[in-house]
Amino acid sequence: MAFNPFNEAPEKSEKLFYDWKSIYPTSYSKNDTDAFTKTRIILMNGTEYEAVWYSHQFFRHCKDNDLRRQLEFVRKNEQQQQKKIACLKPKDETVLETTIAYEQLAVELTAILAQREPDMNVKAALDFALLEDFDHLYRYADLLDMEHGIHAERLVNGYTEITPARPTIAHHRFPYDDVRKPTNFKKAAPITKLDVAIITAAEQQTMNYYMNQCAFYETDLGRRLYQEIAMVEEQHVTQYGSLMDVNEGWLECWLNHEYTECYLYYSCWKSETDKNVKKVWEQCLRQEITHLHIAAEALKKYGKKEWQEVIPDGNFPELLVFSPQEAYIRKIIAETVENTSLKEGFINVNGLPDDADFFKYQRIVNGNDEKMVPSHAVIRAHIDNSGQDYRAEHNPNPIECLRDRRSDNVNLGRKKSVNR
Repeated sequence: MAFNPFNEAPEKSEKLFYDWKSIYPTSYSKNDTDAFTKTRIILMNGTEYEAVWYSHQFFRHCKDNDLRRQLEFVRKNEQQQQKKIACLKPKDETVLETTIAYEQLAVELTAILAQREPDMNVKAALDFALLEDFDHLYRYADLLDMEHGIHAERLVNGYTEITPARPTIAHHRFPYDDVRKPTNFKKAAPITKLDVAIITAAEQQTMNYYMNQCAFYETDLGRRLYQEIAMVEEQHVTQYGSLMDVNEGWLECWLNHEYTECYLYYSCWKSETDKNVKKVWEQCLRQEITHLHIAAEALKKYGKKEWQEVIPDGNFPELLVFSPQEAYIRKIIAETVENTSLKEGFINVNGLPDDADFFKYQRIVNGNDEKMVPSHAVIRAHIDNSGQDYRAEHNPNPIECLRDRRSDNVNLGRKKSVNR
């Protein structure tokens, strides 16, 4: 049966806020909780972060103090939701263990969205970044094994393979080549609007996590790896943010934010297997429905529009349900591992002119010494220590030149005429 949050009754205002006891939940068990529960928690943490910071930006560009008070009213509850969700993470889960969940989320979420996405421009962007997040998971997993003796395969429950894809050294592109064509949300399918909003918030959360954690990591190699991958995540956030509709007004965008949150909480609630976490999703869903009604009322009062002019059909499209996406990921690796980007589009690196900005930027950032690139220094160190890299593959890597576990490829997707 279709679910339309606009048809649901909002909560009373006093039910929107937590006391200090209820804002601090029981954390999950890092060794027993399903990996997809962890990814849902990271996703909703990032969704709340995006909601809060969008509200702050709207607030700073709004002249009407009554509307600003409404924004702050909702934002205070969003902040409490974010704090509660963040504390579902247990105290004994390390930064690097959490990072594995971040990258698993990026990989599985991107693959799911790409397969259901009807807009080919959006799908191409998702497929492109998918391989980069997949390779990041491999790099972090090797660091985890080398420094802590923990196999990431256990943390991801075997749902997600751990093996190289487009090498991280090839991810560093000239800034102009990260900007995509914006989407017209008035013509887009409802699921496209959701997909763009969801992936932008999720990747932004990852970028922020790495930006903040790199200075606190306990080893130089780890700090350098977080630095490098945080720069790639900046590129991903730029890419996905550029897909947003640039003509959407502040009030319209607020309504879409709240609708996206309702959709995600409903999806999480319907698919969650952890009873404690499921209760959190249900409570947050009820609160977000209230936020949605407040945003719809503000749109009508200040924007002179009904919510149906922004979201014509409030019924949710297919829900977001996490499941392993191994076959699709392997297909995209096989077909696009050598791709890079060129302005708004994507191109096999062999098709770039020799004087392309990509090659110029590579020479600046990576220099002539490939040993200085942190993502590859991690793999070399693991090979030096153990004789081979760490992987968790269900079948041999789809790309032949990435199958050698005693050598790290630094040329694929970066240089022309590489033997795959």
